[in-house]
Amino acid sequence: MGNYNIPKNRKRKSSKRITVDNPLLRLVSVIFVFCLGVVLAGMIALKLYLTSLPPIKNLNTLKPNIVTTFCASDGEVIKTFAAYTYANVELKEVPDQLVKALIATEDKNFYKHPGYDILGLARSMVANILAGHVVQGASTITQQLSRILFLSNEKTFTRKIKELQVAAQIEKTISKDKILEMYLNNVYLGSGAYGVKGAARIYFNKNLNQLTLPEMALIAGLPQAPSVYSPYNNKKLAEKRRNQVLLRMYKMKYIDKETYENAKKAPITLSTMPIMYATNKAPYFCDYVMKELQKLGFTEDEIVNGGYRVITTLNYKAQVKANEAIIKNLNAWGLKNDKNQAAVFSFSPIDGRILVYAGGKDYTKSQYDRVTQSARPSGSAFKPFIYTAAIEKGYSPNDMIDDLPFKAGGWTPRNYGNKYRGPIPLYTALMVSSNVCTARLMDAIGVRPVIQLARVMGITTPIPYDYTISLGSNSVKLFEMTRAYGVFANGGFKVEPFAIERVESSRGTVLYEAKKARTSKVLNINTAATMTAIMKTVITNGTGRAANIGKPAAGKTGTTDDSKDAYFIGFTPDVVTGVWVGNDDNSKMGGITGGTVPALIWKDVMLVATEPYGNSDFEYPEVILNPFKAPGVSIIPQSEAKKIMEEKEKEKAKELEQEKEAEENIQAPTVIKPSEALQQTLTPIKKKEVPTVEVKSERTEIPQAQFAPVPLTTAPVGQ
Repeated sequence: MGNYNIPKNRKRKSSKRITVDNPLLRLVSVIFVFCLGVVLAGMIALKLYLTSLPPIKNLNTLKPNIVTTFCASDGEVIKTFAAYTYANVELKEVPDQLVKALIATEDKNFYKHPGYDILGLARSMVANILAGHVVQGASTITQQLSRILFLSNEKTFTRKIKELQVAAQIEKTISKDKILEMYLNNVYLGSGAYGVKGAARIYFNKNLNQLTLPEMALIAGLPQAPSVYSPYNNKKLAEKRRNQVLLRMYKMKYIDKETYENAKKAPITLSTMPIMYATNKAPYFCDYVMKELQKLGFTEDEIVNGGYRVITTLNYKAQVKANEAIIKNLNAWGLKNDKNQAAVFSFSPIDGRILVYAGGKDYTKSQYDRVTQSARPSGSAFKPFIYTAAIEKGYSPNDMIDDLPFKAGGWTPRNYGNKYRGPIPLYTALMVSSNVCTARLMDAIGVRPVIQLARVMGITTPIPYDYTISLGSNSVKLFEMTRAYGVFANGGFKVEPFAIERVESSRGTVLYEAKKARTSKVLNINTAATMTAIMKTVITNGTGRAANIGKPAAGKTGTTDDSKDAYFIGFTPDVVTGVWVGNDDNSKMGGITGGTVPALIWKDVMLVATEPYGNSDFEYPEVILNPFKAPGVSIIPQSEAKKIMEEKEKEKAKELEQEKEAEENIQAPTVIKPSEALQQTLTPIKKKEVPTVEVKSERTEIPQAQFAPVPLTTAPVGQ
């Protein structure tokens, strides 16, 4: 209220005095004016310089210099970012709405600026500085064309100046319409398409004049990040980007509101047969390489248009064999439908180099990567983690375990085909893939140690705290399972797989070179040696005999309930390979097991992948597996097994009651008083016999069968 008594002229005078007399504000004002003057002077100087540049000779005859290549480890070119879809189209052949969509999205002032937008550049610089990272771009269509035709994609201040310089020269050389025409023919639009004509064919299998407005908007939204917004990679993200383009067209009054509303509701209908990359010989692997390059800091635009030579780790001969083996073996077993799929992943357990990578059987029909994206139940391929945890706790591969029906709480696992063998060594239990033995072993060592072990060995997918994981009920990724098996092959060390050896510029300068692979010790070498010795028997005498390659190798089959998923994962000292077979719709495959199609594919691939290493064996401490021959196998009907189990439970309850009574009858030791010592010498005390206590080892005993012995007869082993 007191402020109302102060005259207005006094208030203004006081305020003015604070502004003028404050030294700090005066200094800030001077610095601001000076900086503004410098910026304006710089912009004027840049403008004068760009205006004075001469035109470019023979610009009309230039074609894009797109020569980025991916090479296998032997130098074989496996992918070329060449404009195989490149085809000149005149501006008059391009639909007007497509032109407007691109202008609205990439450069709304295209027909107004001289090839560059100084104010737009200044505005984006301020926004990026304030944000601390790039949030706005300022490249005009002309600048983008200059980068495509003449410059590299390095992110430097020098290159940006060159880009402005070349853009100014282009504007002096050809007309705006010609610039736009060249841009429409040369811009990369993802999935191997260079130019709008190629994009129309690849995404929609149409000519330009057949495209709808929503389809044109989708194409116009691709230049910013072709792979990110490609509808083949992410349809939802592509739709969101398309609708952003439509909104910009509406705001710029290129389309009315009704047209905008209808277009953004249109579904995306892609070509049913996407055109294969013309020179992409390992498409799933190349997609993985692209992701790895982006993790290293390369943008997609830089990769596509940078003229790089990317030397990868791929074993080209083994990759070709993998592609052939998938088709051959699936067809031989009648798995010829599009839903019938297989995936192969192979790497070196020593240095981490990825050697083979097939995410499916036909990239032209499905780009879904079943190596790194798909998580499916692992079946018996998960069992080695239980046995490894047991070996780490002190169990021996020669310890005996009952291969007889077993019950844990309310869970009653069964062997494949209800086949049981009686007491067998641990190593034999894994060799024949006994379910009840694995469940019995899990009961002895506990669930937590198994989960902890799987984690440190490289399994990152969720693992429930449940006894059923002993039989592989949990879902896993083929990439992670294969990486984990690499620990067995490498003396207990986990190695991280990688795909890129080095990246070279168009001038041969090494821009990136892989360092030594990241490794971590997760198992004792004796444990790795023991598990390798056990899994060797899987291939020589067990469920994986179809995978025998005639040289030292170890592995494990895996089959889930109803044969929905089948695995074979195995290794030599130099190569680890995992194979998965299943249906994309998670339906049954009939009689397919890990020892059939997956083992056969694995064998075909490994015969080629291990060829450079000869017949090398594991340099491990000797592990002795005592000779054992099961007397036979008995097939027990479920009803009989249940009856036997109930009788055994009654017997066990009776035994426990008898033990309790015996303990109560044991008399306490007599306390001898000193005064009675003489009497004792005359009349000796008759001592009561006390039962002998058996001293157990530190490890937990394996639970024995909970029912009477079963007669044994010969029958095939389980899976």
